[in-house]
Amino acid sequence: MQKLISISIDVDKINAKRLYKGKKGNYLSATLFLKEETDQYGNNGFIVESITKEEREAGQKGTILGNAKFLASGGPQKHEEPQDLPF
Repeated sequence: MQKLISISIDVDKINAKRLYKGKKGNYLSATLFLKEETDQYGNNGFIVESITKEEREAGQKGTILGNAKFLASGGPQKHEEPQDLPF
């Protein structure tokens, strides 16, 4: 079964140094963490900026850029402004 996931990204949190030039444009590597459970804000996961292996080994974590939630169906969904997040 196909699952649709809605994501919201705070573009002001993107570190411009992490953008890179590709063949067809500028890109940002990010990681989507998904959970089957819904948190207290209705989210099923979050998106973080990808970091280098060296940064991970040094104990750094990627900046959280936004959140993700499963959509109930493939139909149109109303857009909600993100609430204040605890992270």
